[in-house]
Amino acid sequence: MPAFERVIIKVSGEALKGEGHSPISPDAVSWLAGELRNAHEAGVELGVVIGGGNILRGASVARSGADRVAADHMGMLATIINALALRVALEKQGLEAHVMSAIPCGTLAEPVDVARAKAYLRSGGIVMFAGGTGNPFFSTDTAAALRASEIMADGLLKGTKTDGVYDADPAIHPDAKRYTELTYTEAIERRLAVMDTTAFSLCREQKLPIVVFDLWVTGNIRRVIDGESIGTVVKED
Repeated sequence: MPAFERVIIKVSGEALKGEGHSPISPDAVSWLAGELRNAHEAGVELGVVIGGGNILRGASVARSGADRVAADHMGMLATIINALALRVALEKQGLEAHVMSAIPCGTLAEPVDVARAKAYLRSGGIVMFAGGTGNPFFSTDTAAALRASEIMADGLLKGTKTDGVYDADPAIHPDAKRYTELTYTEAIERRLAVMDTTAFSLCREQKLPIVVFDLWVTGNIRRVIDGESIGTVVKED
């Protein structure tokens, strides 16, 4: 039996980039789709929120002098592109996949509809939630926490490039300590940058556990779903 019944997986857009210069690598997209299929086969209901950093980061564009609202909308559009690419890859692997967007985009994606999303999940479909929250100034971490709360998920899984949450950047500090468990309050007070404060606060209000793990290790999504002790768990105080 899986450790979770329904989850949201937050994935960085960089997961689609691969090793080449193209922002979307077919091999990387296919690999991620396979990882999601493996997790789905455990019997979990699976929603996905994917970032757009492989194409464009709104905050980075804003720092270069662009209008922040316009820059964030550009970043939201990048997440829709990624979600569409992932949907195609999932369908090629025989899975039912749907894209829902917080930004109206005609026939490209359905508008976010919580009741319909739950119905898709119950019928075995995978739902990609794109377009962030639909509002500027909010990260895709916050979008993931929001969607997880809306669909009444029992876990938010965040795939990163590290194997959990550390008390310092392990790339700079070799002696950095990895936490196996944290409370939401500890994560906020220690300013651990793995998720933003808004996302942490929403998860705390909803008593939604977060598992931070290394996405780039093949099989790790399934291991988290199966309840293996990997990464860092952030849970109720």
